[in-house]
Amino acid sequence: MPAVDKLLLEEALQDSPQTRSLLSVFEEDAGTLTDYTNQLLQAMQRVYGAQNEMCLATQQLSKQLLGYEKQNFALGKGDEEVISTLHYFSKVVDELNVLHTELAKQLADTMVLPIIQFREKDLTEVSTLKDLFGLASNEHDLSMAKYSRLPKKKENEKVKTEVGKEVAAARRKQHLSSLQYYCALNALQYRKQMAMMEPMIGFAHGQINFFKKGAEMFSKRMDSFLSSVADMVQSIQVELEAEAEKMRVSQQELLSVDESVYTPDSDVAEPQINRNLIQKAGYLNLRNKTGLVTTTWERLYFFTQGGNLMCQPRGAVAGGLIQDLDNCSVMAVDCEDRRYCFQITTPNGKSGIILQAESRKENEEWICAINNISRQIYLTDNPEAVAIKLNQTALQAVTPITSFGKKQESSCPSQNLKNSEMENENDKIVPKATASIPEAEELIAPGTPIQFDIVLPATEFLDQNRGSRRTNPFGETEDESFPEAEDSLLQQMFIVRFLGSMAVKTDSTTEVIYEAMRQVLAARAIHNIFRMTESHLMVTSQSLRLIDPQTQVSRANFELTSVTQFAAHQENKRLVGFVIRVPESTGEESLSTYIFESNSEGEKICYAINLGKEIIEVQKDPEALAQLMLSIPLTNDGKYVLLNDQPDDNDGNPSEHRGAESEA
Repeated sequence: MPAVDKLLLEEALQDSPQTRSLLSVFEEDAGTLTDYTNQLLQAMQRVYGAQNEMCLATQQLSKQLLGYEKQNFALGKGDEEVISTLHYFSKVVDELNVLHTELAKQLADTMVLPIIQFREKDLTEVSTLKDLFGLASNEHDLSMAKYSRLPKKKENEKVKTEVGKEVAAARRKQHLSSLQYYCALNALQYRKQMAMMEPMIGFAHGQINFFKKGAEMFSKRMDSFLSSVADMVQSIQVELEAEAEKMRVSQQELLSVDESVYTPDSDVAEPQINRNLIQKAGYLNLRNKTGLVTTTWERLYFFTQGGNLMCQPRGAVAGGLIQDLDNCSVMAVDCEDRRYCFQITTPNGKSGIILQAESRKENEEWICAINNISRQIYLTDNPEAVAIKLNQTALQAVTPITSFGKKQESSCPSQNLKNSEMENENDKIVPKATASIPEAEELIAPGTPIQFDIVLPATEFLDQNRGSRRTNPFGETEDESFPEAEDSLLQQMFIVRFLGSMAVKTDSTTEVIYEAMRQVLAARAIHNIFRMTESHLMVTSQSLRLIDPQTQVSRANFELTSVTQFAAHQENKRLVGFVIRVPESTGEESLSTYIFESNSEGEKICYAINLGKEIIEVQKDPEALAQLMLSIPLTNDGKYVLLNDQPDDNDGNPSEHRGAESEA
């Protein structure tokens, strides 16, 4: 016997589009079989009807032959022989009628009845289970939609528990109905073969028994064939019984699993998260914007393929491209009071798609998988080993710190710029380039902690540094807030968001800034840190100052002479960082890198810092300072234009010109 296609019961719970696609093939086969069975039954009923008609016809013929004697013919003399002959023929016809009656009964029992039972029992059962499976699937989708809309508020824990139980019950019901449906479809592949052959065996046996008295040769020719067919049916019956027992045992094992299989987010406290995934698949909710302020969420099946994120709707044959994951960034976000949401951002900094997972485990595994894929690990010879190594290094290197503590309290910027770190070329100060890219361990020590909050809140800063003085309710800067601003030749304002800072081992190359960017972004993804503090970064010819945008209070201040390196990201133009050299109480100096995300291009900030350093250098020579000031174009009101491009607001649109000019 050839192999029979089967549905895998183990994939019933996952209910993936691939399984649904294979299921549609089985359903199409069942529909074709139903149509053919109806046509075959009509043909067999016609044969049975003809045989019944033959029985009635022969019975009526026998009666008519006997009735010849009762006819009152006017010229009926000499009919005795005819009557006796007709009586004999009547007996022959009666004997034939008995044979036809037996043949009709045998056709009804062995040909028509099996095909009717196959249609009414097996095909009807498959149709009924299909309807139950559809109802269970719809009920599960509705419960999952209700579960996905649960808010994160703790006071709704009772509702969350009830909805979780509802989802578990719906998922168990769908699992049970799918198992029964799959078993019925698998068994149908065996039963349809039996259903096609058993009626014909009955038909052939009936005909042989009918003609056996006068057709010995015919019966001898059919005996061997019918015997072989009967043996085949018997073997199929034995195989069906064995497969039915195997499916019954497998069904019991699959239904005896723990309830956590059906309950989403069953282990909220400490889920077992695999952070080394280089591919991932499963159902997610996709956020679609339907209007200016309205959105919808659609539950779709997502999977990764190489460096692409694919989406495959239920019932589709193949998936379609949703997002290119190479060099993208991913992070957890708050979205419409929904849990377990994350956003994929394109390499150019534009916001991509927002997705929602059904559990914390799925959420973090999706973030880790996309983060691994964005590094193009899948292109290496052994991507699994590379992912394990990178994530082990990242976990050792990222110990989140949410405040500066006492590290910045006593820090004061250095006044001297190391001559070995910067070179003066054509009267311009530029960072010295290194001949080769050093290893990450040479730039940043493994296990270096990362700080995600650079300053204290503005109110605490006022209390600690300004006593009990009242804050200006209009956010205006007091005269003594920035005493050096009036004397500064350069004032440039940028809108930035602090991402993180960490200690580094060297400031001899800009590669230390790029490595710090990579580790900070990886740490935020691993620890699901998505909150960022927005500030105004003022670049003057003396310092870098972070200002609270609401209170105009200075959050942090760095002397420009202590900035030894600064660079913008080579691909994500909005990322910028700089290295600060800070003296320690022990007499040594420490190096720290600060990473920011800017509304405008990071090169603009680097340009302003470089210009400030040039002003510091040429201030020693009045003629050189005058030459430098003359090289910068002036506006009609006598201000220096530092950058042609305007800074962007939070939405990425050009904003008003905020401090982009400096007064001479």
